[in-house]
Amino acid sequence: MADIIARCEAKGLRMTDQRRVVARVIDESDDHPDVEELYARSAKIDPRISIATVYRTVKLFEEAGILEKLEFGDGRARYEDAERDHHDHLIDVNSGDVIEFVDPEIEALQEKIAARLGYKLIGHRLELLGIPLKKN
Repeated sequence: MADIIARCEAKGLRMTDQRRVVARVIDESDDHPDVEELYARSAKIDPRISIATVYRTVKLFEEAGILEKLEFGDGRARYEDAERDHHDHLIDVNSGDVIEFVDPEIEALQEKIAARLGYKLIGHRLELLGIPLKKN
């Protein structure tokens, strides 16, 4: 997977210093930050960056297919690299924590269902909402 800056340049996007900062922050994120979190992390690198710049950059990257917008029902749009390896999400509705997982059985079942309905599956998104089980 090429880094975000290289993919942006390959798509012909003009990469200003501040766009490079936002791209770097996204590249280094192993979670699902919203724009405010991206802004806070970017401002630590470049204190001159504005939240408006981060919003515009995120929108540009999303429109270019570099970022994927995720909405987990908490009213916050979150983002991740659109070229990350496939995974599904389990969202803890109490804490907002997002757990990434891959389950071969679920993957196979989705393929089977699509085929039964007369389709070849070319992609999917699975988001499970849950609350922690009480421990005895």
